[in-house]
Amino acid sequence: MILDNLKYTESHEWVLLDGDIAVIGISDHAQHELGDIVFVELPEEGADITAGDVFGTVESVKAASDVYCPVSGKIVAVNELLNDAPETVNASPFEDAWMIKVELSDPSELDKLMDSTAYAKFISA
Repeated sequence: MILDNLKYTESHEWVLLDGDIAVIGISDHAQHELGDIVFVELPEEGADITAGDVFGTVESVKAASDVYCPVSGKIVAVNELLNDAPETVNASPFEDAWMIKVELSDPSELDKLMDSTAYAKFISA
């Protein structure tokens, strides 16, 4: 599943813009490739982050994978639900399993991300 209202990265993160806040998670494609998610490690709220930085790790029964921040800014929220229910990433990667919210410092970084059409082509290549 690919949602039209999101932006995507080549490392399979998604971004939903909500005002000047970027809501970030991993794509349905990514969670499917990883398999059953058993652990999610996320950063502390309040930290500054730069686009391209690793902000967390997702571990599945198959592998561990770093999660990269597609934008720069300040982390203003972390989804604590994922600490106790990492499987939420598999069940609801776009709604309930958002990972962090970042107050954007450079909204133009969003222009570098793929729209849904480009992401669909990217994952089918």
